[in-house]
Amino acid sequence: MLMTGPPGSGKSMLAQRLAGILPLPSFGESMEIARVYSVMGLVGKNFEILGTRPFRAPHHTISDAGMVGGGSKPVPGEISLAHHGVLFLDEFPEFKKNVLEVLRQPLEEGQVTIARAGAKATYPCEFMLVAAMNPCPCGNFGNPLQECSCARPQVQRYRSKISGPLLDRIDIQIEVPQVSYDEMASDLPAESSADIRTRVNKAREIQNQRFKMQGLMCNARMGSLQLKKACLLGADAQSVLHQAMDRLGFSARAFNSILKVARTIADLACEKKICRQHVLEAIQYKSYGRSDASAF
Repeated sequence: MLMTGPPGSGKSMLAQRLAGILPLPSFGESMEIARVYSVMGLVGKNFEILGTRPFRAPHHTISDAGMVGGGSKPVPGEISLAHHGVLFLDEFPEFKKNVLEVLRQPLEEGQVTIARAGAKATYPCEFMLVAAMNPCPCGNFGNPLQECSCARPQVQRYRSKISGPLLDRIDIQIEVPQVSYDEMASDLPAESSADIRTRVNKAREIQNQRFKMQGLMCNARMGSLQLKKACLLGADAQSVLHQAMDRLGFSARAFNSILKVARTIADLACEKKICRQHVLEAIQYKSYGRSDASAF
């Protein structure tokens, strides 16, 4: 997920809350997490990891070796320390370009292999990537409450730091607008993380039943065979997805991503069938920043 919005709009807070609404890790997941941390010597040193999902937030000055792992004796990097948890990258465009580009393969494969002259190691890295960025260098592009001081070429250069192939691998791209005073001062009760986790648990149980004979734990890991079986679309849903593919020029990877997100939206609504509105919502998540997406 990529969140774009002005400073102070709550992007970091939302990312930090994600681990609290995810289902608790299963025993098998907890053991996998513990094995990664034991390699780093972090288990047993007042580092509580069993029974929780990791939340890692490295600084944007991190090296590519620190991100994916490395060393003369290969050790896990941040992507493996975030295994079965959340990897939060704040100030996304400020990370070195080579650091961001090395994320592409692990995001798809769920593991990373580090080869050195004296050793070779493969570490798991099935993590949820959550990134946050400002819409421009000053942070106020598109903000109705603050005037942007950036020239358009500056905005374009800033956004171009995130490559197209990497963006194509990010399933959900959303705008986080500045919070108004009325919203901050409101005393209306908000939905708790525990309530949201209950909905997420129900959706995850649906997915566990769907994939119980296939060794998958969630929709994100569906391959082409599972997509064909689990993401059957009616004529109206097919029509709107067809239009989006033609008008917005989505790639084959984006097509699969939209189907996975639409399937998850339907699961959260406890609906067996993927309907037109589920596909429309998934398309909106994939088309942030596209001026030609207004028709959807």
